[in-house]
Amino acid sequence: MSTSIRMTEREQELVKSYAKIHGISVGEAFKRALFEKIEDEFDIAEAELAYDEFSKDSKTYSLDEVKEMLKIG
Repeated sequence: MSTSIRMTEREQELVKSYAKIHGISVGEAFKRALFEKIEDEFDIAEAELAYDEFSKDSKTYSLDEVKEMLKIG
């Protein structure tokens, strides 16, 4: 699959410089940036869900309490 992106000359210079510094192709730089962004947004969504669950019942347990509940300690 091929994708085209319109950029100014300055943006192109910046992208090429970044790729060169990291020893990767421009395509690889864009691919890494895109997937990192997707992963970050997924992590944020997961954190928000976890926080919502925590907000419903904010009871916390010490390590010793958890060990006792699981009978591992």
